[in-house]
Amino acid sequence: MKCIYCGNAESKVVDSRSTDDGNSIRRRRECLQCGKRFTTYEVIESTPVLVVKNDGTRQPFDPIKVKNGVIKSCEKRPVAIREIDALVQSVEKAVYNSLEQEISSQKIGELVMDRLKTLDQIAYVRFASVYRDFRDVSTFIEFINDFK
Repeated sequence: MKCIYCGNAESKVVDSRSTDDGNSIRRRRECLQCGKRFTTYEVIESTPVLVVKNDGTRQPFDPIKVKNGVIKSCEKRPVAIREIDALVQSVEKAVYNSLEQEISSQKIGELVMDRLKTLDQIAYVRFASVYRDFRDVSTFIEFINDFK
């Protein structure tokens, strides 16, 4: 790590600790040439995952969008925010563990629906009604009958 004061490439780590969010490590370093101290942060480099939408466009995976969809489907339901966060974290983990650089929006929807089905059945049906984009009542009733 290059010293920000003298440019020397040699330094030693004096202190190392995790940041509050747990996503990076803060390191206090001391330059071996000038003796001055400086701070660096080490973060995990992640390859961005692109979501392939139904129309073929691509955009970066955003867990916030997943969370907003789940929150909408859980409105006025007895589902705690920590349960929603756990669901979103589980979906996010599944997306990144797939090791794919692209994932379809349908696959993400299926991951959410699998988890919502066990969390809250009403929220599951609400999410499915938007995700599956039912065109008429008969296809919705068919879905409900298959769900039973």
